[in-house]
Amino acid sequence: SEKRLTVPPRFQKELQVHLSRSSSTESSDNLNTSTAETHTVASGSSDADVSELQSRIKELLSKYSSGVRMSKMLQIYREMYWEDLSTEVLYQLEDWPHVCTVEKVHIGDHMDGLLYPVKKIPLLAKSDTEQEKTSQNVTSAKADPLLKPNMETTPASLSSDFKQKILDILLKYSSGLWAHALPKVYQDTHQVKFPEDILNNLELLSDVCTVDYVSEVPRKAILYAKPQRCIDENLNVIEKVQSHDGVKATNEQQYGESKDQYPENITVPSLIIPSEGSVSIMVIELKNTNEVLIYVGTDYSSAQEQMEDDMKAYYSQNSTVSPAQSLSVGDLVAVHAEEDAWLRAQIISLEDSRIKVFYVDHGFTEFVESNSVYKLQKQFRLLPLQVAKCKLAGLEAFCDDPVLVKTVASQTCFKIFAVEILEKSDIPLLVLYDTSGEDDININATCLKALYDKSLELHLQVDAVYTNVRVTSVFSDGSLYCQVPSRGLSRLSEVLQKLEDYFVYKQTSEFNVLLPFCGKICLFPSKGKWARVEIKIIHTRRALDVQFMDTGTIATVKVSELREIPPQFLREVIAIPPQALKCCLADLPPNTGMWTPDAVLWLRDTVMNCPEFSMKVIKQDDSKGIAHVYLFAPESFPDMDRSINRQIKNADLWKHQKDVFLSVTSSGTSSTKVLSDAVSALQLASGKLEKNFSDSSREPTNAVSTIDTPPPLPLPKPGELMDVYVSVACHPGHFIVQPWNELNNLYALMEEMILYYSRAEEKPVNIEKNKLYAAKIGDEWYRVIIKGILRNGFLSVYELDYGKHEFVSIKKVQPLMDIFRRLPFQAITAQLAGVKNQQWSEEASIVFRNLVEKKPFVAQIQSVNESTNSWDRKIVTFLVDTSLPHIDTWIHDFVSQSLVEFSKGD
Repeated sequence: SEKRLTVPPRFQKELQVHLSRSSSTESSDNLNTSTAETHTVASGSSDADVSELQSRIKELLSKYSSGVRMSKMLQIYREMYWEDLSTEVLYQLEDWPHVCTVEKVHIGDHMDGLLYPVKKIPLLAKSDTEQEKTSQNVTSAKADPLLKPNMETTPASLSSDFKQKILDILLKYSSGLWAHALPKVYQDTHQVKFPEDILNNLELLSDVCTVDYVSEVPRKAILYAKPQRCIDENLNVIEKVQSHDGVKATNEQQYGESKDQYPENITVPSLIIPSEGSVSIMVIELKNTNEVLIYVGTDYSSAQEQMEDDMKAYYSQNSTVSPAQSLSVGDLVAVHAEEDAWLRAQIISLEDSRIKVFYVDHGFTEFVESNSVYKLQKQFRLLPLQVAKCKLAGLEAFCDDPVLVKTVASQTCFKIFAVEILEKSDIPLLVLYDTSGEDDININATCLKALYDKSLELHLQVDAVYTNVRVTSVFSDGSLYCQVPSRGLSRLSEVLQKLEDYFVYKQTSEFNVLLPFCGKICLFPSKGKWARVEIKIIHTRRALDVQFMDTGTIATVKVSELREIPPQFLREVIAIPPQALKCCLADLPPNTGMWTPDAVLWLRDTVMNCPEFSMKVIKQDDSKGIAHVYLFAPESFPDMDRSINRQIKNADLWKHQKDVFLSVTSSGTSSTKVLSDAVSALQLASGKLEKNFSDSSREPTNAVSTIDTPPPLPLPKPGELMDVYVSVACHPGHFIVQPWNELNNLYALMEEMILYYSRAEEKPVNIEKNKLYAAKIGDEWYRVIIKGILRNGFLSVYELDYGKHEFVSIKKVQPLMDIFRRLPFQAITAQLAGVKNQQWSEEASIVFRNLVEKKPFVAQIQSVNESTNSWDRKIVTFLVDTSLPHIDTWIHDFVSQSLVEFSKGD
């Protein structure tokens, strides 16, 4: 597979745009504004935001006269406004009686609530404490709280500025505001006390509001803002509407005009991140690790470029198009941006003639002039928004940690990554990978290291001598992991003991790992205690490889054996750096540059059976993260001739058999040369680990098989049907099918084989032709039959469950145990019925392969050719594609009509 990501043309453009704007926008703007910005009502929210939010909630509820369940509110809001509504808002709805009525109800065994629309209910009179709470929820203090508020004087005729301030406040309360609540709202908004005597003569405000007296007490009145279009720039009334009902009618008329301009029934779909194939993204910015803005790759880019070209043509050449007149926060608009570009944007705020917008396809904010903002036409609302929000897996619990956020930002912003999608949702859960270098780097796991407690890190010093060192694992390239007494190791023991005590009173099944992914840190039971492990490779739904963080050992385990770290211990566990230090023996190996299996086994037997060593550091290779050391048994230090290094160097362990050696690449990672897996890391460590695994995964007592072959797979009779999956297709005369209903049993068998053979000790194998064995091909173990023995140490094998022929190293073959001989072999050789048997051309074979391979079909059996060996049986069958709802496609008809022309004849 391709290792490096080239920067697509659209990414190049995006990168230039963001880099050019980042310096200017950071100083004057908040780059963290996003199209899916969550509304939270707190002391930092602006009045405009709260008013817009309340207006939306009222509009939403107006469509549900019978009420909306509170638990469904977030989903309905998102679908209607394609924005997320903060859960904090739900808790404040009871304090907004002018917005909705809240009725708490019991649903099942939990409390929920029903929200109902309200008619014209103004802000209610409350006690001082309640009133203060309400005011704080719907307003924000804009002045320095240390400044003492001044008192507004009450002139004989109120100033235009004062009236405008009153009007601005009342416009936020379309359902009206109680007169006695006005002073508090005014003071919170402007940090100036309201002249109380105005409440005794509300007619002074009649130019800007309608007063609805509900009693003979002057202050018991409801104030309604008069429409802005009825007031000129000098606040002189052009058209007076005397009753609040008239105000309501006018507002509805205005809303109708706005609705015509921005049709509510037209919504822009959210960006869907592809779940299959190679997906590359560019990170634009992040507020925290749960809100990362990303731009998705090339498949979307061409559509976006075409849309923006179309926008430019439409708005530049259409003389009837003019700037939008009535705008509101949240509107989706077209903006005439720099360099004569036309971009889609969402309005964030309105400030006089300047408008703050968020470019929904590019991920940055900008102030623009009002004359550059236009109505977004219907045809430009079809393409999904090109900026999406995601969250990073494994970092959720620390999403707001400033150190982590800073690290993630520095590692990701304006960079391109490959992604693994773990969970598809409105905000998908991702793992990011940097594939630009020699090795793929898991960004999530790398950034998590920022949370390490630096005081617990151990940095080995050159020429220093360390005692009581324990070797915890040995790898096939001669590298090893060691534990050195340190503060970190002591702290680890304390934390793990706390976990032991905690789980005594807890069912550990509560903490089963439900969503494993590479880089995830969790717990695993080892030697009767809990150990920290990091997931490295996921083989199947049940089996994966982990590395023990504090011993370096790699093992294949069941997902069901892993446990989540309890939340209250998570930071403590994560903060401790790995206590296994990677080392290699200095001045080794000799000039051959390779480790033989004999040398590795000698080293393992020598160091793993000794409780402690003394260690002298000769060199520290920071680029590879490995220390070159001399190891001594305690009684041998400091005699260099008695060091482990000299002993293994002088032993007769370095003579290679042909094609049997292990090599070390320039990057320091173990690589295989023909028979490289002869002594794998798992096998080297298994002597220490295997007794800790469950009994179900241990080797059966009978090492020699007592079951020769599994029972043959039952085949349908001629004319009968069978659901099949085509695993291999050479041409219509030869392909392999597997029974569809048995695939789950096959997958379960292969998972058990991975777990068993990865943990078991390697055994000498007597290879015989036409006998059954287990063979490791890639990362999987397969049931095979030996077809040929080659002189270079390789075998020709046939996969009995998949129908493939492979070449495999003799060292990757193990006995096929009885427990793996019970399921019938799944590969069935087949020939397509209904077509003439002939010599198929290469072109015809390719077309047929693309048509059927790796796909399910219904097979109608025409005949069965039996054989002594089940893997030699053959069926002649029709294949029917039933994937379309009303059409069945018979493959032989397609072959007859479309492929015969490619054939070479009889």
